Amino acid sequence: MLELKQVNTFYGSIQALKDVSLRVEEGQIISIIGSNGAGKTTLLKTISGLLKPQSGFLTFYGKEVGGLRPAAIVRLGLIQIPEGRGIFTEFTVEENLRAGAISRNDKEGIQADRNKVYDLFPVLAQRRSQKAGLMSGGEQQMLAVGRALMAKPKVLMMDEPSMGLAPKLVTLVFDLIRQLRDHGITILLVEQNARKALKAANYGYVLELGRVVLEGPASDLSVDGKVKNAYLGI
Repeated sequence: MLELKQVNTFYGSIQALKDVSLRVEEGQIISIIGSNGAGKTTLLKTISGLLKPQSGFLTFYGKEVGGLRPAAIVRLGLIQIPEGRGIFTEFTVEENLRAGAISRNDKEGIQADRNKVYDLFPVLAQRRSQKAGLMSGGEQQMLAVGRALMAKPKVLMMDEPSMGLAPKLVTLVFDLIRQLRDHGITILLVEQNARKALKAANYGYVLELGRVVLEGPASDLSVDGKVKNAYLGI
């Protein structure tokens, strides 16, 4: 579905991704774990077109997409929820959802998908006229997911979705991630909470200093000695 082969990405003269290769299989949750500065967010920005890889191959359903503009990436169905959620705080819930569908022109489809979002998150339906900046962190995360769903993602990339949330809301977020997968949405998850990320995922990659140093089924990584010592606090 989505594949990177020996991708190298730079910030100026600083190399942030070093020969990164990975695959995202359809219908799965793929988790990327690693410490701060490992290159996790750079990886998502490279896939999203916000950063252009200097070399390597990035394909989506066999088509080369590395270096495409972000708007073109969105139209292909590669949708990112950025770290910190990135909602428009001065917009209402309804306006945020409409913004998520900005690349679409199928009015009936947009309305149907908006209704699906409100069915998935009843609290958003109740607050559709409320400014997003007045909502709780958990509600804002729901809105960020809802806005992303309005773009009809084939792959939903989530950057630290549990950051700053209370433990109960963290559990809610990971339940939601599994629910999205069960509804047929492929998830590429970057998450500091390695324990929950691996528990939710089908497959995982460990990034260190811009390199993939370990990969495998998430259940195997969760019991790997190096992963346990470095990321699971065991």
